[in-house]
Amino acid sequence: MGNNNEHLKNLAHIRSLMENSTRFISLSGLSGVAAGVFALIGAAMVYIYSGTSPLNIKRPYYIPSPNYEKWGMDYITFFLVDAASVVILAVVFGYYFTSKKASNRGQKIWTKASKKLLLNFLIPLVTGGLFCLILIKNGYFGLVAPSMLIFYGLSCINASKYTLDDIRYLGFTEIALGLAATYFIGSGLFFWAIGFGVMHILYGIRMYLKYDK
Repeated sequence: MGNNNEHLKNLAHIRSLMENSTRFISLSGLSGVAAGVFALIGAAMVYIYSGTSPLNIKRPYYIPSPNYEKWGMDYITFFLVDAASVVILAVVFGYYFTSKKASNRGQKIWTKASKKLLLNFLIPLVTGGLFCLILIKNGYFGLVAPSMLIFYGLSCINASKYTLDDIRYLGFTEIALGLAATYFIGSGLFFWAIGFGVMHILYGIRMYLKYDK
């Protein structure tokens, strides 16, 4: 009986080592929380710029603000600058928290698994980014936020096989919100804030309590 237990422990240890070598498990939940906070701030800035609110869903957020001249930029430029700022801050803080977690565990952040994770994440994400730029160029502003959610969800699902399973479920959630935003054209920013803001915070807290503590 004792030998059987010892064999089971050895098998579990071997399985853990194999999983760690093929999956990047140092992804920090705090990265998600930070990304969510920055996304909510970015969404709030758009609401302030456009002079509307999350409760006013009848007015599409992509209509130019009557006071846009006070900001010194047109609404397309403002949205691009706002979105780029959110992405840059999320990436910087995400890298910081993840590298800190990896360092505390004596693990390297750039491994074969993390490189595969990044590659599989970027393929749908870059495709979605180019697709959104084409939508903007052709004036389909109402589809930009839904497309961002859908392609981001696909990125999470595509990369999830190289990291924590929670990322896959986050991807499914983002796709569902993207489809809902497509149905409710004109309220895309609301769903964008829920998907990139609230969901990131909730999943980030869950991952922090589950894996980081």
